[in-house]
Amino acid sequence: MQWSIRKKLIVTLMAVIILPFGIANAFTYNQTTKALNERFVSTNHDLIVKGEQELSTYLEDVAQMSTVLYRYTPFMNVMRDGISRNLTYNQEEVRRALAYLFNSRPEIEQMHLYIDKEKDSYTNYHSTISGRGTYEQIFSHPYYARLNRSGSFSVIEPPHEIYSYNNISVIPNSQKVDVLSFHNIIRDVPSDKFLGFLSIDINLSKIGDIAGRLYTEGIEDLYIMNENGVIIYSSNKAEIGKENKEKWFQQVKKKPKTGKSLEWKDKQFSGVIVYENFSNSFKNWYIVKRIPYDVLYQSARQTALTNILIAFITLFIVLMATLFISFRLTAPIKVLIANMKKVENGEFEADFESLGNDEIGMLGRHFKLMISKINELIEREYKLEIENKSSQLRVLQSQINPHFLYNAFQSIGTLALKLKAVPVYSLLTSLSTIMRYSMNMKEDIVPLSSEIKHVNSYLLLQKQRFEEQLEFSLNIQKEVEEIRVPKMILQPIVENCFKHGFDQQVEKAIIFIEVFLQKDDLVCISVKDNGIGVSEEQLQNIYEELFQGVSKEEKNRESIGLKNIYDRLQIYYSNQATMTVKSGNEGGFTVTIKIPNEIPNEVDQS
Repeated sequence: MQWSIRKKLIVTLMAVIILPFGIANAFTYNQTTKALNERFVSTNHDLIVKGEQELSTYLEDVAQMSTVLYRYTPFMNVMRDGISRNLTYNQEEVRRALAYLFNSRPEIEQMHLYIDKEKDSYTNYHSTISGRGTYEQIFSHPYYARLNRSGSFSVIEPPHEIYSYNNISVIPNSQKVDVLSFHNIIRDVPSDKFLGFLSIDINLSKIGDIAGRLYTEGIEDLYIMNENGVIIYSSNKAEIGKENKEKWFQQVKKKPKTGKSLEWKDKQFSGVIVYENFSNSFKNWYIVKRIPYDVLYQSARQTALTNILIAFITLFIVLMATLFISFRLTAPIKVLIANMKKVENGEFEADFESLGNDEIGMLGRHFKLMISKINELIEREYKLEIENKSSQLRVLQSQINPHFLYNAFQSIGTLALKLKAVPVYSLLTSLSTIMRYSMNMKEDIVPLSSEIKHVNSYLLLQKQRFEEQLEFSLNIQKEVEEIRVPKMILQPIVENCFKHGFDQQVEKAIIFIEVFLQKDDLVCISVKDNGIGVSEEQLQNIYEELFQGVSKEEKNRESIGLKNIYDRLQIYYSNQATMTVKSGNEGGFTVTIKIPNEIPNEVDQS
């Protein structure tokens, strides 16, 4: 089936957009929900741990309120001796103690004091202290009986509607609220004799304040249960005081105490349950927070929905744009144009395999053949140019010294030693070193130290010729000695100093060679003489020959000279090398070369 270009574009773009985006969105949603789950569990567990610590501290403080009375000796004497011994005074002590404790905490609704000596009973409801009452059947109260049997110091009665102890408090029905009761037994110290009971009823306002900071009302659920599963506090007020018989709570109790959370799903709740056991006196209590999945993954779902909406909008725009563009342009033509622009910028590469089997595809194949042919021609031209330069280098080497002279110079050197002509031997040694270096055709890239050694030998020979009329100085930085450079780039420049700079000079000739590494990692090579220099016109001709390839004295050139060195450097360093020439107003000539400290794609020439 032959599909049109328009249909190909539409189907391909839909697949390219929908499939990767769908996979990425699903993967992102999965990873996001997993990360959110872990982060929410960790954050909320830390939160309820802090809440549990605050609640434990608060409950411990309330439970320990009765211990203050042990330090009040007059009150303890009343508990031991009873009220009747000094009725007025003793009742005032009881009232003072109850008023003090009642006013210590604003959440206290009622207090009840029972003195076992004469079965006396007093209450303090909303700062109103009752008269003296008798509580004969004290152990009919289940929590007093439990305290007496267990030997515990204090027990907590779960939340319940406030009631009148011994029917001596007047509590209006309109003011009956749910309270949490702390029942404490009072014993004599140190005999441990039973003296009476003190009960403290507190409303749930303080517990509600602490719990309110642990969950988001209307979104999350919070439960505090005692050791029997009775709900001490709940975000659902109707459940306070009832026993929690839900399956999820039974599952929480089965989990190890080191656990943090579990995932739960039923008809009533679907989400994550984070829990923590109380410590110290309330170690069998639980604090549980339930977080629905809707809340937990709300941000992830919003992000996913936003991404899907963006995907649909993007898909619609792409479809419209594709339909519009397909009437006028085609994708293969755009690819071909892009490749043509690359060729215009000097990048002779085609980044497509095929543009199809139609006329555009044929055009693409011929375009690739054309690029391949151009690359082949360029490569052959560069190879030819490099070979030509290598040939010129070999000519230069052969001009310096023929090969057959090497053995002859060795024989002459041996004879000079026998005749004790040491200077002659030194000169022959320098000459043979030059020959050996120039005749070595196996390597064209050498350490800079070899070039320096070769130039030094050449200057030593010239020193013998000019004697005191020649001085030279080599200032070579240690860091550049092992840097590899093209062979024979220094000696021809120094040779030009003698050929052109000192031809008509009578005074002392000076040559200064300096090589160092610049901060920009370029190696700077400078050769300076104090010769006759060149005129402005000659300097301009040299620049034209170096950079434009124009020479007015081509027939009179005796060596490849500066032009040959410059061309070789451009080939080896991919046009990254620079050469400058400078002549002073009063004579002297300076050649400065700057090259990278490494040769790109170094090629060994043989």
